[in-house]
Amino acid sequence: MRTTENVAGQAGRSPHRWFARLNLALVLLPVLLTGCGGTDTIKVGILHSQTGTMAISEKSLIDAEQLAIEEINAKGGLLGKKIEAIVVDPQSKFTDVFPEKAKQLLLKDKVVAVFGCWTSVSRKNVLPVFEDNNGLLFYPVQYEGNECSKNVVYSGAAPNQQILPAVKWLLDKGYKKFYLLGSDYVFPRTANLIIVKYLEEKGLKPVAEKYTPLGHQDYANIVQDIVANEPDVIFSTINGDSNTKFYKELSAQGINAPADASKPSQDKKQVPVIAVSVGEDELRELEPAQVTGHLAAWNYFESIDTPANKGFVKKFKDKYGKERVTDDPIAAAYAQVHIWALAVEKAKSTDVDKVREALRSGIEFDAPEGKIKLDPKTQHLYKYFRLGQILETKQFNIIYETPEWIEPEPYPQVAFPGWSCDWTGTPPGVTKGADVKVQ
Repeated sequence: MRTTENVAGQAGRSPHRWFARLNLALVLLPVLLTGCGGTDTIKVGILHSQTGTMAISEKSLIDAEQLAIEEINAKGGLLGKKIEAIVVDPQSKFTDVFPEKAKQLLLKDKVVAVFGCWTSVSRKNVLPVFEDNNGLLFYPVQYEGNECSKNVVYSGAAPNQQILPAVKWLLDKGYKKFYLLGSDYVFPRTANLIIVKYLEEKGLKPVAEKYTPLGHQDYANIVQDIVANEPDVIFSTINGDSNTKFYKELSAQGINAPADASKPSQDKKQVPVIAVSVGEDELRELEPAQVTGHLAAWNYFESIDTPANKGFVKKFKDKYGKERVTDDPIAAAYAQVHIWALAVEKAKSTDVDKVREALRSGIEFDAPEGKIKLDPKTQHLYKYFRLGQILETKQFNIIYETPEWIEPEPYPQVAFPGWSCDWTGTPPGVTKGADVKVQ
């Protein structure tokens, strides 16, 4: 039997050096066994409300993101590792719990990317956390623009891909008397600023502009005000479970959508709502008689008749139940995970700076809504615009879609003159224009 001294003598005849090498080997052993980074998984965060007023919309985004992660893992994962999702509940508490949970994910759980938020107020409150810690947030919901951060990938529509095409369609059909109604936070107020500026260019102004708190439940007075103002269209930026109460009250007071939305009705009680935050998921809580005929502006509907979408819908329903539905934010949440994965593969790393560089290479993905492409300049996606009319089945009949995808414009010049964003420019970043105040 060889003694320690014998082995040490063979290793340069220095027992101290031998023990040093042994200790180093023991330290490195976990890394060697589990791969680069000392772990056999890649951790990502999911930051969506499972409780509170936004749970009606956000819980399904968790399902979509986990479905995409399972698909990627089933094909071998990324960089030889499986993706592990850390799911937290910010409880629809936008100003305190959202940033607290974002910090937890980045600093304690050490995730390499986060998929999360719905409301713009939650996104804006977590933004400093991601910028201060160089995190990467993928945000899957349409929003109001007026923002362009290198730490966010905006997977939902910019205003020129949803809000402005909807207004243009209405004007082309002869609608002129707009009643603007929204939840009282940054998205509806900025969206309505854009609409008002666009209408002013056409020599028009809305008949009213009203807001209710998030989670608001009593719409009797609002609907009475709608009746008094006699609009020919209601443009709704209400978010969350307030939508359920709004449509019920509208129907209760005898206001319904016209059978033909392609022109304003002469009947003052037949007034279409065009919503930008109501999809198939929200319709599950409503009676068909209360919503049939009303409109919604999105980039995706479950009824899109393509192989990619049919496959996505089937996989979603097979996993979560035949009664479940897909909608625009669900499809965007699913697609954004694949966009991130494609960037990781191209970068051969999960490092945020390297992934961001890969994202700016023009990554494309055959998404449920159609082919999408990440714009290197703005980190927003090229998208198609679609307008849907609600059917008795709580699905949408697509009555209009753009023939080509629309380049994202986070700062529509009608509302934000001189502002622009280019992360590939010299210098990179946001160019400031005229000072614009959102009321």
